Amino acid sequence: MDQTFSPSARLGHSTNLVGAPSAWMASPGFNDRPVALHIWGVREMNPALFTMLDQAETLAEAGEPFWPIWCDVRHRPRAARRRPGQRKRFRSSFLRLIQGWGFDSNGPEGAVLKGWVESRFGILPSFHKEIIPDTQGPVWQAYVAERMQSRFHDNAILVQLDLLFEFCQWAVAVSPIRGKASDALSRHQCGRPAWHSGTAKPPRVIRLNNLVSFSSDREVADCFGDRIITTRVPLAKVLFFPGLLPSPLLRGEREFLVLGGAFRVSIEDI
Repeated sequence: MDQTFSPSARLGHSTNLVGAPSAWMASPGFNDRPVALHIWGVREMNPALFTMLDQAETLAEAGEPFWPIWCDVRHRPRAARRRPGQRKRFRSSFLRLIQGWGFDSNGPEGAVLKGWVESRFGILPSFHKEIIPDTQGPVWQAYVAERMQSRFHDNAILVQLDLLFEFCQWAVAVSPIRGKASDALSRHQCGRPAWHSGTAKPPRVIRLNNLVSFSSDREVADCFGDRIITTRVPLAKVLFFPGLLPSPLLRGEREFLVLGGAFRVSIEDI
């Protein structure tokens, strides 16, 4: 762990599903020298999917068969399977979660996504509607209550997110962004980060949430705040990027959805 970390700052749980220390994954040291991350059992339990992906020659070709696997909730007529007068049942999907994140990362969809990061990678969230100072107080309890809402936990939603992450990690190995692993990504920041290294000289070390959005377009980040944070995000931390699937999700702002933690950043007030 980086020596600039506060000794009292707890970044993660002691266990996770990827076999690497959570505090290390949440540290700048991991970002400086990343290693591949894989959620235990996902590829082993879905060999046919990844065999199919390995046979694809392009990301677009891979995305086309992958998309219907999860889009059946959108494309199949459900009315024919409902009895007269029966209410339409809400079915959760990773698509709904990412769409909800795009509208408000502090909504219930955001809580579920942050909870997935916490359960799989052990990295604790630092913010949900307000700063989460510990895992005992009312802010933490409110976050847990929202992330556990039953309406978002049908349809094997956490398994869907596991597959999405593994698909994304497969994709970054074959897509054009592989050659841009060190390209800078930017985001706006409202107010003061949760904590930082205390140095005024760049690069500073700040703690971001356990799941965070960055834009690959600096001009887009400029539109959302008066403080711009720029950093380099390892591809091993990318959960979703524009163009991963043939959908408009997160494309408008060229938004990358990445695992968070502490990052070395440059901060610019505009």
